[in-house]
Amino acid sequence: MPHFNTYNPSEAPTEEIDVLLDEGLSYSLVVWNDDVNTFDWVIETLIDICDHTEIQAEQCAMLIHTKGKYAVKNGSFEILKPKCDAITDRNIGATIETFSN
Repeated sequence: MPHFNTYNPSEAPTEEIDVLLDEGLSYSLVVWNDDVNTFDWVIETLIDICDHTEIQAEQCAMLIHTKGKYAVKNGSFEILKPKCDAITDRNIGATIETFSN
């Protein structure tokens, strides 16, 4: 009689599962529109913190204004978290959002 391997989650190594889950996630740094900050301040912030060109920052600022929020940068959580903190330190609303690939 042939022996078939069966998957038992209680015996699976945790590291392998964690790696598989992390590969399916992407992170976005989302900046939110408000009625307080000027376009110039948001543009300057995106240039300083996200390394955007002036044109990129202007386009992002317009999208933030018209859509209410916009993902200004994608990447790993470790890279985006300090950028998010730096933006919110300038009193601009920003969050990190995750989504599945």
